[in-house]
Amino acid sequence: MTGDNAHPLPLESQLDLHTFRPQDLGDLLPAYLEACREKNILEVRVIHGKGIGNMKRSVEAILAKLDSVQSFAPASQLYGGLGATIVRLKPLKASPAPS
Repeated sequence: MTGDNAHPLPLESQLDLHTFRPQDLGDLLPAYLEACREKNILEVRVIHGKGIGNMKRSVEAILAKLDSVQSFAPASQLYGGLGATIVRLKPLKASPAPS
């Protein structure tokens, strides 16, 4: 998402990380999840693949640090099992109405 070759990601309830470099996750994942919150998409499936688990551990470490994440857990077998993580986001707080 950064640099000269940046292309905007379509905003959906899932993010497939297969085409991203692990070093991009620290910026990509928080930004994507925040954009989802802004569109009131509060459940996101993050597809990281099974592999040897490095990408999954990175995703989980990032999610654990984000205040905007309500919870996360491995997806059910129907939605990717150990190759995906379901993230539940906290809704954005509504601005108080002017008095």
